[in-house]
Amino acid sequence: MEYVLETNNLEKKYKDFRALNHTNVHIEKGAIYGLIGKNGAGKTTLIRIICGLQKPTYGNYAIYGVDNSNSEISNVRKRMGAIIETPSIYGEMTARDNLIEQYKLVGMPSLDGIDDLLKLVGLDKTGKKKAKNFSLGMKQRLGIAIALANNPDFLILDEPINGLDPQGIIEIRKLILKLNKEKRITILISSHYLDELSKIATHYGFLDNGSIIKEISSDELMKKMEHKIILTVNDSKEFVKYFEENKISYEVVDSKTINVYGKYNLSKFINELSKKNLIADEVHEQEESLENYYMNLIGGSNND
Repeated sequence: MEYVLETNNLEKKYKDFRALNHTNVHIEKGAIYGLIGKNGAGKTTLIRIICGLQKPTYGNYAIYGVDNSNSEISNVRKRMGAIIETPSIYGEMTARDNLIEQYKLVGMPSLDGIDDLLKLVGLDKTGKKKAKNFSLGMKQRLGIAIALANNPDFLILDEPINGLDPQGIIEIRKLILKLNKEKRITILISSHYLDELSKIATHYGFLDNGSIIKEISSDELMKKMEHKIILTVNDSKEFVKYFEENKISYEVVDSKTINVYGKYNLSKFINELSKKNLIADEVHEQEESLENYYMNLIGGSNND
């Protein structure tokens, strides 16, 4: 497994406040990693440390296998692009002039790629329009273009759809997917818009009180979020036999609980069971959302 980013027990203290607490993150190459956490959970602190804007109090991290204590870490960061909190844009300049300034700042040898970059983010038709007159979505796309000026293969976006209208959100979503699939850029997205993240993320990290309480792939998460019928039974053996014979997807949770996965008409399903003298003591339907999964995690972590 090749990781673009690994953190090992990262901590960040501000006097008596611990913003990060033994934080362990693993971002695979090619992933869209959704970093989920409420305000104050430590998302921006983590990003600022990775970008070299702050130093951890304890622990370490590695970018493309290079430890943060290694003098080569500065060179490795040249493979990164980032927007932290809000894009850095010159309002009095056009989109093209903003990119020219960024190209000069990062030491790009020529300006040849600017027109392609403007087209990539959908700003090639803005002409002489000043950035201060852009919509919020256009400003965000310009910010992403600026972050892409040095041709990074690891992009970090801190709350990229915050405050955007539905159209702006769709535009950013399409752009992120395009960068990941066509440009093969690994992307870390910090967000609390869980429904939107669920449409693009390949992996998730759930951050609470400065700690990663769960990392999971979207495939694993989809299985956990699948629609299910929860049966409470006296004896699971006959139920299991019936499910096996009829190729029904199920999971024996314990001796008295069975989860049945898939979309079923509940009354018809119970009726079919009763015809086989399979009577459940209790029956519940459940369809988990990313938000519910997150809230259950947070609730569980707070109870530990």
